[in-house]
Amino acid sequence: MAFTIQVRMKKPGKQKSADLHPVPFELDQKPETVRDLLTGLTVLGVRQYNARRDVGQILACLTKEEIADQAARGKIASGLRGGQDAVEEKALENAIQCFEDGIFRVFAGEEELTTLEETIPWADGLVFTFIRLTMLSGF
Repeated sequence: MAFTIQVRMKKPGKQKSADLHPVPFELDQKPETVRDLLTGLTVLGVRQYNARRDVGQILACLTKEEIADQAARGKIASGLRGGQDAVEEKALENAIQCFEDGIFRVFAGEEELTTLEETIPWADGLVFTFIRLTMLSGF
């Protein structure tokens, strides 16, 4: 039974909060903990990544609307890729490690979720926000 969640993704300094529209993600099941949420999203991301293959197109074309939408998110890409498939286990290990190391933060509505075993506070209209923190270098 599939379960749909709403997610916003943000990188500090890249977008204005008002411009961040929630994106629906359909998970295999309703996550109960932060670990379940990260697992579901990572597995979905790996499956979607591995499904995108360059099937002989010379050039993928994007519409003006697609370009504007992707630019608002901070990256414009054709969606095609080459190279090897992602490995689900390694991607999940990396996602968990990045969460534990504070590379990104997760919010359920206005509440920050800080541990992997923390229970998700489900409520109507709940939107998750992922904020990727970037390291600054130089002065």
